Amino acid sequence: MTIKIEHKIVDYGVIEDKAAVPEQPATEETASVETGAADAASNVVHMHEKVERPDFLLGSTYKVKTPLSEHALYVTINDIVLNRGTPHEKRRPFEVFINSKNMDHFQWIVALTRIISAVFRKGGDVTFLVEELRSVFDPRGGYFKKGGKYMPSLVAEIGDAIEHHLKNIGMIQADELEPHQKAHIEQKRKEYEAFATADSADDQPQASSDFPAGAQLCGKCQTKAMIQMDGCLTCLNCGESKCG
Repeated sequence: MTIKIEHKIVDYGVIEDKAAVPEQPATEETASVETGAADAASNVVHMHEKVERPDFLLGSTYKVKTPLSEHALYVTINDIVLNRGTPHEKRRPFEVFINSKNMDHFQWIVALTRIISAVFRKGGDVTFLVEELRSVFDPRGGYFKKGGKYMPSLVAEIGDAIEHHLKNIGMIQADELEPHQKAHIEQKRKEYEAFATADSADDQPQASSDFPAGAQLCGKCQTKAMIQMDGCLTCLNCGESKCG
C-alpha cells in the first residue's frame, strides 16, 4: 500500500515490534544462578601482595654445586596453593631462601632472595625473572656444570634452579622434543660416536658431559652438545640445527 506524504518531514524514528520479542520475567531460579556465577568469579583468589602467608607452605630445595666455591648452595622455593579444592586451584611461588656454608656472598644473596620473594608475592607473570637472572655474566668467566650446560655466573645458576621449579609447578611449559625429533637426534649421536671411535680410539665422551667430547656450545640451550654431521651443526640436547 502506497502512502502519500503531504506534509514536510520534521522528525523520524524506528518503531520496534515489542510483541515479537516478549520480555522474560526474571525468576528466582535465574537470579540465583546469575548471582552464584558472579560470586564464584569474585571468590577466585589471585596472587597479590596482600595474600597472607599461611602457617604451612609446600617447598622444594635444589642443590647448586659450582666450581666457584668449595661448598654448595641450597635454593629453597616455597609455594602457596590458591583456591584449594576448587577448579581454580593453582600453585604459585611465594618465597625463596638460599643457604650455604660459604659466607663470601652472604649479603648480596640475602638481598637477592628478598627481592625475588617480593616479586613472587606481587603476583602476575613472574617467569621474566628466569631470563633476567640467566643473563647475568661473571667478569671472571663462567663454567660448565655437570651435563655440559654452560653457566655464565652463579646468579645464572640460581635462575636455572628457579626455571626448573617453575616448570615443575606448570608456570613454564617445558620445551620437549617430538618423538621423531628425539629419534633423529639419537641416530645422529650414534653415527657421530661411531665415526669418532673409528677415527681415534682416544676420542671418548668426557666424563663431565653427557655428550661427545668434540661437541661445541649451542647458542640456544647453552649446552656443549653441538656436533658436526653431514656438513651441518646439530645440537643433541635441544635439536637446534644450522640447516633449519
